[in-house]
Amino acid sequence: MESRRIAGIVYTTLTAIVVGFQIALALGAPWGSFAMGGAFPGQFPPTLRVSAIIQAVILVSLAGIVLARSGVALRKWARASRRIIWVVVAFSAVSLVLNLITPGGGERLLWAPVALTLLVTSLLVATGPAVPNTAA
Repeated sequence: MESRRIAGIVYTTLTAIVVGFQIALALGAPWGSFAMGGAFPGQFPPTLRVSAIIQAVILVSLAGIVLARSGVALRKWARASRRIIWVVVAFSAVSLVLNLITPGGGERLLWAPVALTLLVTSLLVATGPAVPNTAA
């Protein structure tokens, strides 16, 4: 049970970093070469800034599922998270593939290890024993 909690914390911590990156992109940080295959170096155009915010919201939701399933927080969601956690695993797997095949070398170097860690930790959380459904 403890390893699953640690995996949940690692997943959430890394996701918070990615969310911060997405918010920075949305606010105009010149880090476009580390996202979207480096197709938009510098600041993102307005439409991609909106998509960065949407991505941040999705990531926060995924982290909430992991927190519930790992028993770290949001334990009232534990029952629902039992199946929804597989959406997180699938999202993490797709993210890893996309980060491995991106034409942006800097993006691949930075985000592929993060995506791999998110996949491994989400799998650890998904395959662990059920968490009691009690308030956190």
